Amino acid sequence: MRTRLSTEQRREQLLAIGAGLFAARPHDEVRIEEVAEIAQVSRGLLYHYFPTKKEFFAEILRTHRDRLLAMSEPDPSLPVAEQLRLGLDVYLEFARTHPDGYRIVHRSADDADREIREICAEGVYANAERILAVVGRVREVTPVTRLAVRGWLAFVAALILDWLDEPKISQDELRDLCVRTLFAAVDVAPSAVSGEVREGPHTGI
Repeated sequence: MRTRLSTEQRREQLLAIGAGLFAARPHDEVRIEEVAEIAQVSRGLLYHYFPTKKEFFAEILRTHRDRLLAMSEPDPSLPVAEQLRLGLDVYLEFARTHPDGYRIVHRSADDADREIREICAEGVYANAERILAVVGRVREVTPVTRLAVRGWLAFVAALILDWLDEPKISQDELRDLCVRTLFAAVDVAPSAVSGEVREGPHTGI
C-alpha cells in the first residue's frame, strides 16, 4: 500500500529522486518520467509539481543551493577563524550527507542554459560576499581579495567533488586544508585572525 504524503513531503520526495538521477547521469540522459516511476506516482501528478524537465532541474538546484546557504549562515559574534571553520564544517557535512545535491549544484556551473548558470552563480556570489565580510574584519578587502575568494571557492568545490568520489583524507583534514588555503589566498596570517585587528597585506603565511 502506497504511503500518502503531504504536498510538501511529496515535493521533497520528487526532488530527492531527481537529484539522485541527475547526479548519476548526464542531464540529457535523464527522463523526468523516471522520477514518477520511482516515486510510484502518475506522470500527471509529477507535471503538476514541475511542468517541464528544465523547471524540475532548476528547482533541484535552487533547493540544494538555498538549503546549504541557510545551514552555513555565519555567526558574526564568533571570532573570524571560528566562523570560517564552522562554516566549512557545515559545508562539508552537507556535501557528505547530500552528495547528489552537492554534485549537481557544482557540476552545473558551466551548463549551456543561462538560467541554470545563473542559479549556480547566485550561490557562488552569496558565499563570496559572506567570506569577504568575515575577511574584512582583519584586512582591507580589495579587488584582488575578491578575485582570490572567488578562485578559492572554485578550488574548494573541485576539492570536495574529488573527496566525495575518493575520500582519502578525513573531513577534518579537508576542512583544515581549505582554511589554510583561504588564509593564503587572501594574504592573512593566522596570527592576525586571532586578534581580529584590521591589517594591511601580509607575506609568509
